[in-house]
Amino acid sequence: MDGKNANPTILNASDLPTRRQVQRKKVASPLTSGLVPAYAQDPFASHKVEFSDSDESEDDSVVEPIDEQEIYDLIATIADPEHPLTLGELAVVNLQHIKVIDDPSAIISNVLVELTPTINHCSLATVIGLGVRVRLEQALPPRFRLDVRIREGTHATGEQVNKQLNDKERVASALENETLMGVVGKMLETCK
Repeated sequence: MDGKNANPTILNASDLPTRRQVQRKKVASPLTSGLVPAYAQDPFASHKVEFSDSDESEDDSVVEPIDEQEIYDLIATIADPEHPLTLGELAVVNLQHIKVIDDPSAIISNVLVELTPTINHCSLATVIGLGVRVRLEQALPPRFRLDVRIREGTHATGEQVNKQLNDKERVASALENETLMGVVGKMLETCK
């Protein structure tokens, strides 16, 4: 197999934990689809406009707490660089391996994400970790400090990968590499 996991464990996307609403398309019934002529349909039905009171404007100074489920929802849809599946479907990211310390009264909040590679000699573990870090840095407020790491005992070179993922200079250097950022950009295209 030469370092690639041809048969990883795959989870069904519908079984993954999420807080996001599932969007379902309306399927027209073949029995009723031709009964209402096009001119009789409401042309504004799909363009519903909602107005809010000016008194209910959002206050940017209010700190909204972020929990493990929200972090999971952000990173579970990242595409795996080797497989046509997401990190959630491959169980590379798991809800129980995400820890958030978000005290609204504190200045700094922390997020720990532990990744589980599909095989213990995954050659792209660092790239996957970089993709997770980039996604979270783009999505989270600046008060969050990130710790993205490989779970202990799940990768042959986990200590070296963790050192690379949490070294600011190495991460900054990786972000300047156009080829590497092309791979990370492709991984993040599937994010919702």
